[in-house]
Amino acid sequence: MIGNPTTIGGLPLPSDAPLFLAFVAVHMAAGVTAIIAGAIAMLSRKQPGRHPQAGTVYYWALAVVFVTMSALALSRWSDDYHLFILGLLSFIAATIGRTARRKLWSSWPRIHMTGMAPSYIVMITAFYVDNGPNLPLWRELPPLAFWILPTLIGAPILVNAFFRHPLVRAKD
Repeated sequence: MIGNPTTIGGLPLPSDAPLFLAFVAVHMAAGVTAIIAGAIAMLSRKQPGRHPQAGTVYYWALAVVFVTMSALALSRWSDDYHLFILGLLSFIAATIGRTARRKLWSSWPRIHMTGMAPSYIVMITAFYVDNGPNLPLWRELPPLAFWILPTLIGAPILVNAFFRHPLVRAKD
């Protein structure tokens, strides 16, 4: 997947090789799908219907993001190994959260939320770490902001959900 650097849509890419660009295109489509589906799942009423459907779309879109990211990171390991680690952590967290719900583990609501929310936060962190320096407004921030802002925003939302969600509160 070696090629010449190129810029598409204002985003610099390290290679113009067709295979690399194909992986990037699939990765981007799956990433946008995961972001939207994850937001829908988080904002939906936790009942049959929209929430589990959006959650399923999120999980499988994230799986595609993880596979494509792995290939892209392996092709540029010294530059992108940290993105592989973030992707792996995000996918593992989502898998634990999904499995807890599907298998109805003891305290599954708490485990589900503790898996899915950090999965989304880590996915967003990886996006900003990789793309933040090229995005309007974000490019004005120091690089450390790309690493910490998604958690500073997402963690209070998760903590609030722990205090408000009836299935989690019922376990206390």
